Amino acid sequence: MDLKLKGKNAVVTGGAGGIGAAICTVLAEEGANVVVSDIDITRAEEVAGRLRAMSVRAHALRTDLASAPDCAALVDRTEELLGSCDILVNNAGLWPTNLVTDIGLDEWRKTIDINLTAVFLACQRFVASNLARGRKGKILNVTSQAAFNGSTTGHAHYAAAKSGVVTFTISLSREVAAKGINVNAIALGMVATRMVDGALVGNREYYEKRIQIGRIAQPDEVARLAVFLVSGASDYFTGATYDATGGMLGR
Repeated sequence: MDLKLKGKNAVVTGGAGGIGAAICTVLAEEGANVVVSDIDITRAEEVAGRLRAMSVRAHALRTDLASAPDCAALVDRTEELLGSCDILVNNAGLWPTNLVTDIGLDEWRKTIDINLTAVFLACQRFVASNLARGRKGKILNVTSQAAFNGSTTGHAHYAAAKSGVVTFTISLSREVAAKGINVNAIALGMVATRMVDGALVGNREYYEKRIQIGRIAQPDEVARLAVFLVSGASDYFTGATYDATGGMLGR
C-alpha cells in the first residue's frame, strides 16, 4: 500500500524515546522528512542521524514541553527546518507515580502541562499555520487506555490528562475537518519502553493478565498504526481514538 508520505514533512514530540523513535523510523521508511523533537537533544540527534541514513531529511530539535514558548515554537521551527509542517505527532508523555493523597500541586501541574497543555499548544499553532497557508495536514495525539479506564496504580493525574487529550481531539477535529486537517488519536496500553521499565519489574504478570493478547507491545507495532493515521491512506478518518492496547480496552 502506498501511504502517500514521500516528501511530506513531520514533527514528532518525544521522538528520541521508544515509541517516538519507532514512529520517526516508520515515517522515514515511507519517505517522509522528520524533525525529532525531544528534551534529550543527544538522543534526538542519534535518531535523526539514523533517519538521514535512510535518505530523508531529518533534524533534531530540543523541546521542553513544560515550556509554553517551546510548545508554540515547535511548528515554526519545523517549517524553518523542512519548509512546511504537514504532520504533527504529539507523542511525548510524562508518567509519574503517586497516589492522589501524595500528588503535590507542582507534580499535578507538570503532568497536565506535558500530557495535555503541550498538545493543545502544538495543535493550535499547527492549525493556525496551515490554515493561513491553505494547507491540509494530519495531527495524531497519543493517549492511553487510562483515559477510558482510569488509573489503578497511582497515575490519576496522567489518566486525567490523557482523558483530556481524547475529548480535545474530538473537539478540534470538528473545527478543522472541513478545512482539510485530520485529527485522530491512538490509545496505548503497555509498550516496552524505558518509561515503563520500572513498573514492569516485579509486576509484568499483573500487566500481561490485563491484555487479551497476553504480552507487552513492542514500539514498532504501535508505530505502524500511528503512521497509517497520518498518511494519505487515512484521509477519510478523523475525530477518533484508535485502540492499540492488545485488547486491554476491548471497546
